[in-house]
Amino acid sequence: MTGGEYGTVTGRERRCGWLDLVALRYAARLNGLTALALTKLDVLSIFDEIPVCVAYRLPSGESTRNFPAHQSDFHHAEPVFETLPGWAEPLDDAESIADLPEAARRYVSFVEQELGVPVALVGTGQERERVLYGNGSAALL
Repeated sequence: MTGGEYGTVTGRERRCGWLDLVALRYAARLNGLTALALTKLDVLSIFDEIPVCVAYRLPSGESTRNFPAHQSDFHHAEPVFETLPGWAEPLDDAESIADLPEAARRYVSFVEQELGVPVALVGTGQERERVLYGNGSAALL
């Protein structure tokens, strides 16, 4: 399995999906996040394109970038994806967020802009040393 995600108790493989910015935006607002850590960015290196959920289409056909207030709307909502280009390059040589491939920096910057929360840490591998520290903004293009 690409991401190596297994349950710590059961040992079962975890199902992983694309980044859901609607849910993350809600969590950031609810918890007052001041910075974000993006982990496992290296796992995305195998994809030519990376879908990111930017909105939900409600049963009424309306699209919203906010988490639905009604549970029934949430359960029947469909994700609306924006597709970003992948980078198809290993991230092993990066020593800072500025060293990431351009498409990876754009991905990090896109997350920051959509959430209004700076990305301060980016994980690029399993080892502890593979955490890149940023200045809180990936807008280093």
